[in-house]
Amino acid sequence: MKKELSKVRNIGISAHIDAGKTTLTERILYYTRRIHAIHDVKGKDGVGATMDFMELEKERGITITSAATYCEWKGHEINIIDTPGHVDFTIEVERALRVLDGGILVLCSVGGVQSQSITVDRQMARYKVPCLAFVNKCDRSGANPLRVVRQLKEKLGHNAVAMQIPIGLESNFKGVVDLVSMKAIYFEGPQGEETRVGEVPEELKEQAEEYREALIDAASMFSDELMEAALEGEVTSDLLIDAVRRGTLCRGITPVFMGSAYKNIGVQPLLDAVTSYLPNPSEVQNVALDMENDEAECPLKADADAPLVALAFKLEEGRYGQLTYIRVYQGTLSKGDTILNSRTGNKVKVGRVVRMHANQMEDIQHIPAGYIGALFGIDCASGDTFTSPDIRYSMTSMHVPDPVISLAIIPKDNKAQVNMSKALGRFTKEDPTFRAHVDHETGETIISGMGELHLEVYIERMRREYNADVTTGMPQVAYRETITRRADFDYTHKKQTGGAGQYGRVAGYMEPVQDEEFVFESQIVGGAIPTEFISSCEKGFRRGMGKGALLGFPVTGVKVVINDGQSHAVDSSDIAFQSAAWGAFKQAYNKAKPVILEPIMKVAVESPSEFQGAIMGSLNQRRGMIVGTNDEGDMCVIEAEVPLSEMFGYSTSLRSCTQGKAQFTMEFATYRQVPKGIAEELIKKAAEEKKNAA
Repeated sequence: MKKELSKVRNIGISAHIDAGKTTLTERILYYTRRIHAIHDVKGKDGVGATMDFMELEKERGITITSAATYCEWKGHEINIIDTPGHVDFTIEVERALRVLDGGILVLCSVGGVQSQSITVDRQMARYKVPCLAFVNKCDRSGANPLRVVRQLKEKLGHNAVAMQIPIGLESNFKGVVDLVSMKAIYFEGPQGEETRVGEVPEELKEQAEEYREALIDAASMFSDELMEAALEGEVTSDLLIDAVRRGTLCRGITPVFMGSAYKNIGVQPLLDAVTSYLPNPSEVQNVALDMENDEAECPLKADADAPLVALAFKLEEGRYGQLTYIRVYQGTLSKGDTILNSRTGNKVKVGRVVRMHANQMEDIQHIPAGYIGALFGIDCASGDTFTSPDIRYSMTSMHVPDPVISLAIIPKDNKAQVNMSKALGRFTKEDPTFRAHVDHETGETIISGMGELHLEVYIERMRREYNADVTTGMPQVAYRETITRRADFDYTHKKQTGGAGQYGRVAGYMEPVQDEEFVFESQIVGGAIPTEFISSCEKGFRRGMGKGALLGFPVTGVKVVINDGQSHAVDSSDIAFQSAAWGAFKQAYNKAKPVILEPIMKVAVESPSEFQGAIMGSLNQRRGMIVGTNDEGDMCVIEAEVPLSEMFGYSTSLRSCTQGKAQFTMEFATYRQVPKGIAEELIKKAAEEKKNAA
């Protein structure tokens, strides 16, 4: 397995939905002889693409989990991770980019730079990943790859330079002109596996010269030798490749390639570019934090003989137990080694070490520095660092976005309940953006995630993989009740059945109080209620606060004052006074004009400025109150306060009104009174549910 590190590339393929990532990976595997037949992404041939191995992926024709594989091209070893395009599975892209050295940003030559291209680009920038751009689908009608190069500059701020220009477009797309060697490349044979190099067509010579000049100008900023050669008019291919490589490694240049993966055009030159321009593991600077030395930064070197530092970046429950995907940054991870989990401090013995090819695996003895592999039977969490037992380093973990949408799930029966618990335990461990908890107020199991598709996929997986039959519902909003005016009470609790009876009288008043849940005050003088029963009265009132009469939700913002009462020498007891206080609460509550309070969320929407009006409109429709707006360059942030009950499904409607370019965060702000009309509807609905339940 071990190759010279300069011949190793770890790359990720990321893009907007349907730009052709998985189709491109399928062609790369075919041309590098990892697979012997090309399969269709949509699974029409009954097989499906190699990297989309989950049943759900084949059915929907989308990538849900990132899959790893490796191949060889002209003496270089390339480890590839194919990532999903949907924003709902953003964590898969995030964790892939965290451990990769380079990336291919795939763009559609018709759609150009789309919303998810912007998100992926932000993620690449976060981890400083050098990338190449591949403008795919040049065979489609409306294709304009040179416009996409301009969009890369304008929308993403890349110093994008075309490395090729197309020969023909749409249905006439035949090949590309390589601007480095100034040769035309055509792709022949049944699957485009044979490349034929020819002279640049006459009609394209002028355009090719113009774009080559632009390429030399951009590249000469990174090489004095190239600048001198350009002035003398003697630019060689080697000089140009070296300068472009330097610019790419420092993210100063984004080389742009063109083709059509589906029509098998342009993939081999892209593979050449991966080996020529993207970094090998020793050219990427990685640092770890020394946990025993006040988290001091320690640079890591891709040296197989140094102490081990490796990062577990993805977990997957397989047929043979937990599979842990791991990237080794320093040292060598071998079968039988004892390694330390720096988060827990536990030592673990490495059993089985494998290399992944989609869902197939191959047993190996060790993973050296700079490689990606997988381990079996190691208990850990996503983002854990493993080291040699004599050091305690930790890698910085990846950025995990907060969930934006929740659903309530209800198991059909007891068996489904057990299976659902198993599934939730596994999914929450595998995916940090998927959360589950039981709402202690409503008793419902609530799952949260990055979007409706995200949760839909997990519910479908529960049914298929765990046989857990669950139904979904809107999560119940945690309303509250409160009172709006003072009301007096005078309540006597009497119970006479054979033996000792119960007796207690409580009198006083309740009134609204601001910023407090419950205030209890005793103004009893002269022992009308014996001192030992005062706390019993408080318990009784607290019990009454647990469930309001309108919707059955907890009551808040109440001050209770007791100023009179009566006891009996034999029949008064703790229970008697608790019951008297509870009865007094119920007696006064309806007289105190109770109202319903709803949770108000603080919502911040970040979006390109052009959608500001549409977003404000969508928030107003949801009874939102705009608090403020901030302009940050061409982006704007709109802050609003919106009732939680109106925020369900907001992520989908926000994406549709902003072409998927906006994102929002939401946190609890306060409770506020529900408008009269809505309160009446809620009370009516609660009464109907009570009647149906009875």
